Amino acid sequence: MTTWSRFTDEAPHIAEVFLRRHRAAGNLCMLGTIRSDGSPRISPIEPRVFEESLVIAGMPGTTKFRDLARDPRFCLHTATVDTNVSDGDAKLFGAVVDNPDRDVHARFAQHLFDETGFDIRGQEFDHFYVADLTGASTVEVAGDHLDITIWKPGEGERVVRKH
Repeated sequence: MTTWSRFTDEAPHIAEVFLRRHRAAGNLCMLGTIRSDGSPRISPIEPRVFEESLVIAGMPGTTKFRDLARDPRFCLHTATVDTNVSDGDAKLFGAVVDNPDRDVHARFAQHLFDETGFDIRGQEFDHFYVADLTGASTVEVAGDHLDITIWKPGEGERVVRKH
């Protein structure tokens, strides 16, 4: 499993762009999942880095979590409003793994409360998804060209320049 910490070790540039764009958008990202009929679904989500993992948690019973329960594959894209992509954007690919450890859930809820004031302490999680990352990329505009940085587990980052 490729945890967040392994990802940041292998792809520090992509991780930096992802975190920068994630913060700039108020922690909002767009989550791509697969509907029961096989078509794609895009949903807003606020993923969080917690205890070496990228956590994809949210309101229970939503269709995006039903999608992930059926098919754990996802794409996570930083919310981009700048059509010139002047600050870059990032995409993460992978599959979620449901972590049933209630002690982790409790620590996450406390961490969320401490950071944001949002209180879900003592509540049960239907699912507590953590990301097993299988790929990532960034796009950055640099003068007269685009730099596309690509990562796959164990391969490090590579840059493709498009003029």
